[in-house]
Formats: sequence, structure tokens, C-alpha cells
Amino acid sequence: MDFETLIYEASDRIATITLNRPKCFNAINDRMPTEIRLAVERAEADPNVHVIVLQGAGKGFCGGYDLAHYAEREGEVSGSQEMPWDPTEDYALMSRNTQDFMSLWRARKPTICKVHGAAVAGGSDIALCCDLIVMEENARIGYPPARVWGVPTTMMWVYRLGMEKAKRMLFTGDLVSGKEAEDMGLVLKAVPADKLDAEVQKLADRMKGVPRNQLMMCKMTVNQAYESMGLNQTQMFANLFDGVARHSPEGLWFRQRTQEVGFKQAVEERDSGANIAEGVSKHLPFPDIE
Repeated sequence: MDFETLIYEASDRIATITLNRPKCFNAINDRMPTEIRLAVERAEADPNVHVIVLQGAGKGFCGGYDLAHYAEREGEVSGSQEMPWDPTEDYALMSRNTQDFMSLWRARKPTICKVHGAAVAGGSDIALCCDLIVMEENARIGYPPARVWGVPTTMMWVYRLGMEKAKRMLFTGDLVSGKEAEDMGLVLKAVPADKLDAEVQKLADRMKGVPRNQLMMCKMTVNQAYESMGLNQTQMFANLFDGVARHSPEGLWFRQRTQEVGFKQAVEERDSGANIAEGVSKHLPFPDIE
């Protein structure tokens, strides 16, 4: 099987999936969600694989959806329709991506995510679907589009952090370091950069000696507890609201500003603390927003 956006390798009972778009920080394009699912299914079908490790090539794990494609480009693109928009079409797209990411959660075999550099926005969605996350101490994780233009479609924040800390992350869109993520209970462990590979290898080596049936039974039992809490229903709302966020007045403003000034400056403006909603209601360009 040939992959365009990732590399699949398997050796000594460990399958390694490497997101492989390093020139754009492994940004998510139309192909990547499907390929993640296909790679997980390949590992699932291999009786010699006991553990799956997910990582990113280059300077970081994943910077989220490819904003140069989805936000900067003019005209209609997947995830950003011309108005009036069809929410059912948007929901079909995003729920399909979410289910592809959730293949990491549904896999009968344990999944470990190795995060260096950053797991941002959609990249955090992918990472948080894994069973265990090990991060660099100075790596960053968070969902900045929660400020404008997005809702995390997997909504794993609340299930990993609890109500109050999840709200803190989504009300602010903050990025936190690996060390802070460990302290919050968001990730299993944060280690210095030069120890990250060895730490993940040690964990995978410890798990690969457990029979596949034991791993499967333990994982399915733990997952069932969270699914009984309403995980599927939560994701249904999250996928719907993610589409709303991209087509709200503020969401449309953000994409327009991205097309006008580029997504880096648009993100700086979004995160500046300005009253964006008031400016949008008055049809003001950003410099006039107070």
C-alpha cells in the first residue's frame, strides 16, 4: 500500500506510523485522515503487531489543518462553503475525518502518540485519539481555533481533563507545554527532547510483550466506560458546531482576513484580545476594531 502523507513501518511487534508532510509541519490535507485510518487498519490486520506508535516527521508532530489551503485560498474549498452553506454537507465531511482519527481510539491494539515540536488544532485532535501520549517537555499542545473558526471535532479534551480544565483550554485556545500538559493530566509523560524516542520505545517494548488478546480486552473495557458517558453524542455536536464556527460571522471574517493578509497575521489578530464580534457587526476591518 502506497501512502502520500505518511510512512508505515512494522518491526518487532511495533507498527510505527509517521505523518510525513514535514515541509508544512505535517499539516492535515484532504488525504491524511483517510491514510491514518488505512495505516491503523493495516496494523490491526497484522498478527505480528501488538502496539502502534504515531509520530511526526520534521520539526513537529502536526500543526493542524493546512490553513494555506483551507483558509487562504479564495473560493469554495472543503470545509469552507460559499454562503448560504449546507450544514449537513459540512457535517458529513468533518464527521468522516473525525471517525478516521478515531481509528486510533477504536483500534484493538494500544496506540502511543509521540509529540515533539507541537500538536496544534487538528493535530491535537489526532494526538488525543491515541491511548497514551508522551511529549517533549517544551513541545506545545492546544486548540487555538477555539477562539475563532473551530471546535475540536474529537472533543477528547473533556474526557482527558475533566470539565473545568477542558473549559479553560477551549475558552482560551491556549497552547501549553508538554510539562504543563503532564501536570494537567492531559498526557502520560513529558520528557526532555533527547529522551523522547527512548521513553516511547521503552513504553512500547513493555507493552509488546503482552498478548494481543489481553491488550484488546483491557483497552475495550476502558474505552467502553467513556463511550457510555456519551462520547459519540459529544462528537456529533462538536462536528456540527465546528462547521458553524467556520461559517459564523466571525468565522467568515477570519477567512476573509486570512485571504487578505495571510493566515499568520490573521491568527495574530484573532489572538490579540480585540473585540472581534463588535468589529464584525460594524463591518470594520481589523485595524479599526477596538
